[in-house]
Amino acid sequence: MKNGKYVGDSGNLEASIDRLLNEEKQMRLAENVSGTRKAATEILQLCFEAKDWKLLNEQILNLSKKRGQLKQAVQSMVQQAMQYIDQTPDIETRIELIKTLNNVSAGKIYVEIERARLTRKLAKIKEDQGQIAEAADLMQEVAVETFGAMAKTEKIAFILEQVRLCLDRQDYVRAQILSRKINPRVFDADTKKDKKKPKEGENIVEEAPADIPSLLELKRIYYELMIRYYSHNNEYLEICRSYKAIYDIPSVKETPEQWIPVLRKICWFLVLAPHDPMQSSLLNATLEDKNLSEIPDFKMLLKQVVTMEVIQWTSLWNKYKDEFEKEKSMVGGSLGDKAGEDLKLRIIEHNILVVSKYYSRITLKRLAELLCLSIEEAEKHLSEMVVSKALIAKIDRPSGIVCFQVSKDSNEILNSWAVNLEKLLDLVEKSCHQIHKETMVHKAALRP
Repeated sequence: MKNGKYVGDSGNLEASIDRLLNEEKQMRLAENVSGTRKAATEILQLCFEAKDWKLLNEQILNLSKKRGQLKQAVQSMVQQAMQYIDQTPDIETRIELIKTLNNVSAGKIYVEIERARLTRKLAKIKEDQGQIAEAADLMQEVAVETFGAMAKTEKIAFILEQVRLCLDRQDYVRAQILSRKINPRVFDADTKKDKKKPKEGENIVEEAPADIPSLLELKRIYYELMIRYYSHNNEYLEICRSYKAIYDIPSVKETPEQWIPVLRKICWFLVLAPHDPMQSSLLNATLEDKNLSEIPDFKMLLKQVVTMEVIQWTSLWNKYKDEFEKEKSMVGGSLGDKAGEDLKLRIIEHNILVVSKYYSRITLKRLAELLCLSIEEAEKHLSEMVVSKALIAKIDRPSGIVCFQVSKDSNEILNSWAVNLEKLLDLVEKSCHQIHKETMVHKAALRP
């Protein structure tokens, strides 16, 4: 006998449940919330103590379908049964209990948070069994961004889990759609501020469970997932920005063991990123970082890229090849399968930009010599840069001459002439004014 109820024998168990069912019915019809809740949870407790999992599932379904069942009772039942999940004897029993609770909570807004947590548990089981596609499909059924009572950190953690499973099944399009549900600015919110008390009529936001990471930990997880996504398409600049966001996390900046590998990755991906205003801005901002002096080789690499001088590819590769290979054993892993080829391509593009700054016209042969390439390769890379609008150039193939000057149309020429004439007239007017002024001063001096 336990708490006045017989739980050892199946007959006593059935009798105890029948007695509690009658009690539950009386309380439910009387709309006694606390009494109904107490009777319902006691029934579940009896089944759990008897380790009769089949009966537990039956009673959960039975009680939830009672006519006029109170919301608070259903909520208490689901919350109580969720505590039993980790104590089930095997996986099959656990899955059956989770599915029963999912059926009970389906379409009920007052147990939507519990349903989301149950779905996550079921998805974890499926993932452990190697069924990643099924786990991803399960998680995508739940739109936690619409749950007003769920804690912000728990929402973010749930969406990040959805993104991770999509990446694991290589569904990059859906992963991007899900990742856009999280605004990166949410990670910069001040968590130290006092929480406002909810006004009357507003939803009370629940506290996040203890196993949910903090906002800054979620920030790191988010950007690590984004790095995985951007690596699929070799979007080097976006990968660099993600590493920069991780680098700015206070806990990372405090320990050199954490920030040095991240800063190395930032430098590499800055060099690998195609030249554009955003890349240039990030490059200059990184060069001003005092921590860069701790890794002088990378500071030298960035300075070479910023300086408008031709870089010799062979000497650069010989110097940095070991560092490049070393990245495989560091945080974030290798730089990518195509990183070596892309690095050479960026150096060629840098050299073409340098040549365009110093020359208005140059022969293809001389350009190829400066780039250490054949004439065909030099022409190919130059053409690709013109197509991508990285620079403006024209190639006279019969003459073998490249012209970097911008050809102006008739309107631009006329406008430049008009501007020049305006400047000339302004100068004439000022000169006339000065002459007139000098004449007046001279005449005043000659008068007695």
